[in-house]
Amino acid sequence: MSTDRFADYGRPRRVDGGLRARSARGAIGRSWWSRRFLEVLESFALGTRLTRGRSYARAGQVLSLDVAPGLVSAVVQGSRPKPYQVSIALRPFPAALWSRIEEELAGQAFFSARLLAGDLPDELEELFVAAGAPLFPAGVQELTQRCSCPDFAVPCKHLAATFYLLAEAFDADPFELLHWRGRARAELLERLRARRAEATGTELPAEPITTAPADTDDESTSDSSRSLVDVSVPAAGAARALAGLSATPLVEAVDRFWLPPVPLPDRPPRLATGPDLLLRQLGPPAPAIGGPGLLERLRRAYRTFGPADR
Repeated sequence: MSTDRFADYGRPRRVDGGLRARSARGAIGRSWWSRRFLEVLESFALGTRLTRGRSYARAGQVLSLDVAPGLVSAVVQGSRPKPYQVSIALRPFPAALWSRIEEELAGQAFFSARLLAGDLPDELEELFVAAGAPLFPAGVQELTQRCSCPDFAVPCKHLAATFYLLAEAFDADPFELLHWRGRARAELLERLRARRAEATGTELPAEPITTAPADTDDESTSDSSRSLVDVSVPAAGAARALAGLSATPLVEAVDRFWLPPVPLPDRPPRLATGPDLLLRQLGPPAPAIGGPGLLERLRRAYRTFGPADR
């Protein structure tokens, strides 16, 4: 039986209040981690199948999306009256592996500062790979994709739409990617604070820190997609650091006025010069020569053969 027979089963039922993709046109995914996620999927030869769900994602056919350790669940409205149940499973990292990762993260001030500020630096991917815990699946077999629709294609339109909305959820809150891998945001940051406090002998701030989503087109942004994450801009840390200078007369602080109030962590040079650095600088190639899928295959080749050439 052809897997395409359901492609023209019928137009999807119109729904109100669905989760719409922020991007009304062009590529989906603004941050490096959401783009990498979609690049990895396309490298599994899922690119043409993924595009089947792009219109679903932009039309608001995804009614709900939930990210839990090891499992993404969604409800997608198709052409039938009853919405379809969708799930995408990815094995979470075990507790012992997360403990080793947290030790690595806390051991470098650069990563602790960026994570506590609500950001995922691109060097983070290489740290996870070095720790034996790749953030992204290495093969399509690592993903268990299920949909209650009658289409035998994997991914079907409903799974593909869920992948796109998941990428945008990663845009809005990068910690959702780590949550999928088994560590919730609050727990990870609390563990990092505790490890940094133990290592430095100082208590780190414990106020919740949230992130702002990547820049988006206001006209293509819906209220329903904003409900995926509560966002704000962290400023308490900067205000606290500057408080000492603001109370000091300028004439008494002129010799240190232009110095940073707190020392800034250095970027880890070991992780900033990986073999695929050039690929990150050049960006994805044109679709005519392979697009993002080719970029991911080249990245894996560079990582495989790069260390042997040093």
